[in-house]
Amino acid sequence: MSSRTLHLTEQLIACRSVTPHDGGCQDLIRARLAPLGFAFETLVSGPDDFRVTNLWAVRRGRDAKAPLLAFAGHTDVVPTGPLEQWRSDPFVPTHREGRLHGRGAADMKSSLAAMVVATEEFLAAQPAHRGSLAFLLTSDEEGPAVDGTVKVVEWLRAQGVRMDACIVGEPTSVDTLGDMVKNGRRGSLSGKLTVKGVQGHIAYPHLAKNPIHLAAPALAELAAVQWDRGNAYFPPTSWQMSNIHAGTGASNVIPGALVVDFNFRFCTESTPESLKARVHAVLDRHGLDYTLDWTLGGEPFLTPVGTLSEALAAAIRAETGVATELSTTGGTSDGRFISKICPQVIEFGPLNASIHKIDEWVEVASLEPLKNIYRRTLEALLT
Repeated sequence: MSSRTLHLTEQLIACRSVTPHDGGCQDLIRARLAPLGFAFETLVSGPDDFRVTNLWAVRRGRDAKAPLLAFAGHTDVVPTGPLEQWRSDPFVPTHREGRLHGRGAADMKSSLAAMVVATEEFLAAQPAHRGSLAFLLTSDEEGPAVDGTVKVVEWLRAQGVRMDACIVGEPTSVDTLGDMVKNGRRGSLSGKLTVKGVQGHIAYPHLAKNPIHLAAPALAELAAVQWDRGNAYFPPTSWQMSNIHAGTGASNVIPGALVVDFNFRFCTESTPESLKARVHAVLDRHGLDYTLDWTLGGEPFLTPVGTLSEALAAAIRAETGVATELSTTGGTSDGRFISKICPQVIEFGPLNASIHKIDEWVEVASLEPLKNIYRRTLEALLT
């Protein structure tokens, strides 16, 4: 199978764009969009050892009051992992058994290619389209995400740019293309808890304070809390410990401190402030001597059923016959930043079964339907 979408996907995979490097991806996309009449703004951010490249491209429609729809995505990819475990070079696009392999094939260079070609086809058929079309691209989604989309959103807000709808090309499909789209994501709140004790010889526990013993009842209580019941769009908020460390490695020393890393994935029924307060209440009730450092990775966002979700669902049904499911499951995405300036944010892309894995792949046969779904959505919202 040969198509413009496939060819551009292969070109993007060949760009070695391990976060925060763009690897030339945005130049490729810019070269395709420039002849179509897009205006561009490149925003470079971050320290010298972690420079991030962001791109905002926009083509105005004939009606200034008509909606602005943006395609959003990231050009960076996660590291490859052990190269010897790959069947082929992760940055040499390779075909095997109907699949295109390479780092970023599913997450999310195929989506970017499909968005670009969908735009080309839409503009060829509708050169005097009513609404406006934009691209928001970053090379800092897989990394800390502090110099990527969030910086573009801040710049757009300062420029007074209005965004009405946004499709983020994250790989959301599960078993077949289009069976799931994301209309929201849970928030992420992490904590690093240090419980202080007194180090001592294990044979003389009365001369020491064991922080493991002191913290265990409080940790058990936190693990059993029902933080909320969720709602029609979100599952209940979850609290999970990810790392616990205490001790010197010796079997005869009571440790002087216990360090626990934990994370909330929280829905719109809870707030960071309420979750923090409840954790502190438990720790205080158990009389612990502790410090607790918090990191808010992102607040939850939700796009209720509306024009964007309905247009995308109709496009999926027309192209594939699949009735899509709206979901808020999974991790965070750049949608959490875009939702601050855009009332409708939906994520949709190819199958996510291989993302971040060795031999990452995308089904070649899904590329044309993916492109067509994006194009159909443009036709529904911008003409």
